[in-house]
Amino acid sequence: MAKTPDPTFRVQFVSQDKVYEVFARQIYSSDLYGFIEVEEFVFGERSGLLVDPAEEKLKAEFQGVKRSYIPMHAVIRIDEVENTGPARIRDSKSGAITPLSMVPPPRVPRDAD
Repeated sequence: MAKTPDPTFRVQFVSQDKVYEVFARQIYSSDLYGFIEVEEFVFGERSGLLVDPAEEKLKAEFQGVKRSYIPMHAVIRIDEVENTGPARIRDSKSGAITPLSMVPPPRVPRDAD
């Protein structure tokens, strides 16, 4: 019987007005309320002279990171994919992505007349 390969996930999330797209092998709900945990980041292999500077920047940013905790309200999408692509960071277009607020609005006391 053939062994099925470990799944790979593409995670898109917002951080500091940038949209990050990274690939990872492990994703699960965290014990820290309101966060997901992302482990085992996957970056494309260098092939010859072709080097993607955006992916190299992300690789350097996540170098030495064992586990990353991402707030649930910052997550745009998580997909299970068969093949990885280049990890990337792009600018968030103003108004295109609105993170949900997890904090309820303040209560205004009513005057007892």
